[in-house]
Amino acid sequence: MSDSSVQPSAEPSLARQALTVPNLLSILRLALVPVFLWLLLGPEEDGWALAILMFAGFTDWLDGKLARWLDQMSRLGQLLDPAADRLYIAATLVAFLFRDIVPWWMVVALLARELCVGVCLLALRWRGFGPPEVTYVGKAATFNLMYAFPLLLLTQGGSTLAEVARPVAYAFSLWGGVLYFWSGVLYVIQTVRAVSGAARAAP
Repeated sequence: MSDSSVQPSAEPSLARQALTVPNLLSILRLALVPVFLWLLLGPEEDGWALAILMFAGFTDWLDGKLARWLDQMSRLGQLLDPAADRLYIAATLVAFLFRDIVPWWMVVALLARELCVGVCLLALRWRGFGPPEVTYVGKAATFNLMYAFPLLLLTQGGSTLAEVARPVAYAFSLWGGVLYFWSGVLYVIQTVRAVSGAARAAP
């Protein structure tokens, strides 16, 4: 048997990876971010914004399941999925800040976390590493925040539904915020270990 017959096949092109069902869902989720922002900050159509946010949360869960079920895991998907999550979280925080739905210090803390993670990704790429694997803490944080944001929208107004949703929304916001910040600390620790290890291994 020749060596060529046992070599792994090359990774599909980005265009082919983008046409898989999970990645199409991630691309659609990304495309809806500016629509979501416009609905919140322009006409303040909270109902439609809530629908997009719920769709984003559902497809965030669904694309991962489909990627495993259909054996369509890809490098592009590993980049698109967390990028979509971070964009929705950042966009929601900014919109909620302008709408006085969340306090400024919460927005600053979570966006500072995103800045630190971005610096870590650049440092890893500079050293030739790929992005760190998504941790369980990070997944739990995203899960909590994607539940907290729709509930925070429901708290607007003085209806009975708003009163019922308020303590649940605050609980998910607190849990999600703490976990999200802690997952950022874990990314920094992973980055420092990887970069320092590469520096020690260098001749």
